Amino acid sequence: QVQLVESGGGLVQAGGSLRLSCAASGLTFSIYSMAWFRQAPGKAREFVAHISRSGGTAIYADSVKGRFTISRDNAKNTVYLQMNGLRPEDTAVYYCSATAGLATTRQSSYNYWGQGTQVTVSS
Repeated sequence: QVQLVESGGGLVQAGGSLRLSCAASGLTFSIYSMAWFRQAPGKAREFVAHISRSGGTAIYADSVKGRFTISRDNAKNTVYLQMNGLRPEDTAVYYCSATAGLATTRQSSYNYWGQGTQVTVSS
């Protein structure tokens, strides 16, 4: 069965950095577009970034543009989210997701989801 397992979350001070990883198994990783979403306490889950199958195209939410970088290693079946300049408002559970279609910001387009990893940014 398909599994997406996130790791790398934790507690960090404002201005700090974290690198999230999402290891995929049970699917042909290279044909799936991948994305990161996040859900803050009391808020709806929102789009963060997505990346094309080859890794050649990446799109970001305005709130993270210039601070976060999404990347993938198809040889390792892993997608990453490098987060720099973290702010308290980045505190959330971060989820990776996979779609067999084109990368999109729409959550409903994603077939598979990980269990999430908590990121907490202190001020």
